[in-house]
Amino acid sequence: MKRREFIARTTLGLGGVWLGSKSVAQTSPAVGAQFSGADTVVLGKTGIRTSRLACGTGTVGFAYHSHQSALGVQGLADLLVHGYDHGLRFFDTADSYGTHPAVAAALKRLPREKVTVLTKSDSRDPDRMWADIDRFRKELNTDYIDIVLMHCMMSDDWTTRYRRAMDVLSEAKEKGWIRAHGCSCHTIGALRAAAASPWVEVDLARMNPIGSHMDADPATVLSVLRQMKAQGKGIVGMKILGQGDLRHRPDEALRYALSLGVLDAFTIGAESIIEQNDLMRRIAAVTV
Repeated sequence: MKRREFIARTTLGLGGVWLGSKSVAQTSPAVGAQFSGADTVVLGKTGIRTSRLACGTGTVGFAYHSHQSALGVQGLADLLVHGYDHGLRFFDTADSYGTHPAVAAALKRLPREKVTVLTKSDSRDPDRMWADIDRFRKELNTDYIDIVLMHCMMSDDWTTRYRRAMDVLSEAKEKGWIRAHGCSCHTIGALRAAAASPWVEVDLARMNPIGSHMDADPATVLSVLRQMKAQGKGIVGMKILGQGDLRHRPDEALRYALSLGVLDAFTIGAESIIEQNDLMRRIAAVTV
């Protein structure tokens, strides 16, 4: 779909996106609240409507490989399409995961305007960022990308140090090549800088009840995420299962994520249809 067609559709009710599920207000859940991975959520003030659960493609993702890329292009594309068929309209990818080809293969089989695609760039300078945006659109076979994040921010001063790369993403948004920009963080200092920056529209935040692979202890991270929430930033949780450390306690981890009232959505990488179905079942069984 061409960008101008996308804009025309999004001027028609509910952002032009039909998810076949209830729309959920982004406030603290009521006592006894129940959930579905296919619930419709809105990412902060971006206007992007998508599913509560994102199909993660980067379990132990680096050097152009992940547990999901190991499924092969067709295998991962089939898994993503299966998720879509069960209401999961949010695909989480990154350049470093090596999963762009599989996401592109899945998009060929799906209505592009009904899928939210989030990807991430490791570039820190403007020329490389421009090259990434151009390459990502080609690799994903799409005229626009819903969300592009600066990947793995670690320095306390990243919002000034990498300002020129951030400006590229702002200009790409003005051109209609991306819909929203933001970051993922891997230190508490970087996360606090993201909270303080008006430029950050979407933050990918590590959150789980035991503090595994997180920027700080859960209480500290939660306090920063509440600041982000109050500012209207979209917050997508990651490391919900602690990169496998909570694999034997998934119900506890899911209940914790759903009870916080700060995560608009969260991403978890299933490695098979069986795992994906089990994850959806467990989310639906959570009551907070």
